[in-house]
Amino acid sequence: MVHVVGFRDGKAFYRNRFVRTDGLLAEQEAGQSLWAGLAEPPYLALREDGWGARRQMKDASSTDVVVHRGTALTSFYQCGDLYRLDPMSAETLGKVTWNGRFPVDWGVSAHPKVDDRTGELLFFNYSKDAPYMHYGVVDEADDLVHYVDVPLPGPRLPHDMAFTENYVVLGDFPLFWEPEALAKGAHVARFHREMPSRFAVVPRRGQTSDIRWFEADPTYVLHFVNAYEDGDEIVLDGFFQGDPEPQDNGMGNRWERAFRFLALDRMQARLHRWRLDLRTGLVKEEPLSESITEFGMMNGAYAGGKYRYAYAATGKPAWFLFDGLVKHDLHTGSEERYSFGENVFGSETAMAPRVGCTGEDDGYLVTLTTDMNADASYCVVFDAARVADGPVCKLRLPERISSGTHSTWAPGLELRRWSTAETAADAIDL
Repeated sequence: MVHVVGFRDGKAFYRNRFVRTDGLLAEQEAGQSLWAGLAEPPYLALREDGWGARRQMKDASSTDVVVHRGTALTSFYQCGDLYRLDPMSAETLGKVTWNGRFPVDWGVSAHPKVDDRTGELLFFNYSKDAPYMHYGVVDEADDLVHYVDVPLPGPRLPHDMAFTENYVVLGDFPLFWEPEALAKGAHVARFHREMPSRFAVVPRRGQTSDIRWFEADPTYVLHFVNAYEDGDEIVLDGFFQGDPEPQDNGMGNRWERAFRFLALDRMQARLHRWRLDLRTGLVKEEPLSESITEFGMMNGAYAGGKYRYAYAATGKPAWFLFDGLVKHDLHTGSEERYSFGENVFGSETAMAPRVGCTGEDDGYLVTLTTDMNADASYCVVFDAARVADGPVCKLRLPERISSGTHSTWAPGLELRRWSTAETAADAIDL
């Protein structure tokens, strides 16, 4: 389900819709589940076809959302179709085709990146088949204009990417499906501590032969915040996991054991910086914070360039639930915090620059919270420059919603129909 909150003329409007994927429509018609769930073996699926890098999965298109050319695009974390949504109504408009060049056999991973300066959509995909990864570029006219192999040693499980003015950065991390189990049809992810992390640096319109690989300390990076060029170096910021494969020590209930691969404290996720030296091929890395945070967001106008602030989530210990915000100042190392309160959980927090803004943090942070005490959900707005002061606006949603993960922000002028759309019927006075 996608949730849309819009702000216009002193009012806010809210809508939600399910993404009408082919898999959802097929199961609705059948009246039952046709594909196995994430934690179930694929052989339990009633249908042998499917989507995703491991196949035999339903394409939920439920992981990430971006806005490209005025249309919202949703994606699936293990690769699949991209679905087009009306950003005003959240109605599904169909699948992306890129004028017949969409890589149907491989799909697209979650976290494609939109470069607002060029209008390009940058993406990657991966699978169990060689070369195991591709990188592509869709231009501002919605044409797939670049698509190249990124050969890997075997099947991997990348999740995110980053870009600079002239390059993209892709990851090859030592957390991947165990080859012996994979040969038997089982998908068991293991962390290989003896192997380095690797970063592929690719010119934005480069070929396979232009790829340069950089080795770093072993970890897994679920999400990057940003990357930029600094002289001969590429500066890459993301969340270093101190323990990508938390062990089940028999402690806690079954939900805590299940969530150990996503709980921020179990993964030991901390903001981290890698410097990739294009002259020497060496990597220097350093922690940027001792705080456990993840799901970092920033002012999108600074994406791919030098920036100062990252807005990240804190997590309830042992659970995949966000219980607060941290504003990381990457120049001073200081942090500003806000806790949502006991049994109140948020989503990834989007940064909305103020119209006519004069600085990087001149704007608002927007998130959706779920208050389990009041059985209610809210859209909560913060002044990005003063996070610790608490919300400047809090809007109650019509129903309690489940806590979510990824989000995006787009100014109204970038959205189709913004200038003509009628929103008063769903508006809430601010």
